[in-house]
Amino acid sequence: MPLTNELRDDILASVPSLRAFAISLSGNGDRADDLVQETLLRAIANIDSFQPGSNLPAWLFTILRNLFRSDYRKRRREVEDAEGNYAKTLKSQPSQTAHLEFEEFRTALEKLPQDQREALILVGASGFSYEDAAAICGCAVGTIKSRVNRARSKLSALLYVDSAEDFGPDNTVRAVIGGNGG
Repeated sequence: MPLTNELRDDILASVPSLRAFAISLSGNGDRADDLVQETLLRAIANIDSFQPGSNLPAWLFTILRNLFRSDYRKRRREVEDAEGNYAKTLKSQPSQTAHLEFEEFRTALEKLPQDQREALILVGASGFSYEDAAAICGCAVGTIKSRVNRARSKLSALLYVDSAEDFGPDNTVRAVIGGNGG
């Protein structure tokens, strides 16, 4: 399938959601931008493998997720400032409560197992259905539902929130991560 103007526009419309997902995976805006850029390059290079009429955002999210996982395996052996001690000395601490709450949320989100974090971001922040998220992650719909429920429960415990339902598709996750519903 050639890259038509309509397909190009659909790909570009997915960029904000891709970036939000990439940030949730990598925890770094610059790294997320690199992931999105590489995703777009691979998608365009392999546009012939896209099936017209199928879910373009899910195809793009799958490419991004696979890129992240491949890169993660490579970087796992590298030695960096894993604890962030040096990085903390290079920035000033936020003075507003919203920044502190955001950091607290990001820290709690990073403590979730990767599979639960992915499921929660796909369903909660990016607005994918359970079925689409299952297709992206390559697992059963029930598995995605279980991962989302466990992630919500763990987040509510980590953040001392009264109810895991505060992390539903239209609440905190979407607001904090910046997803637009996909």
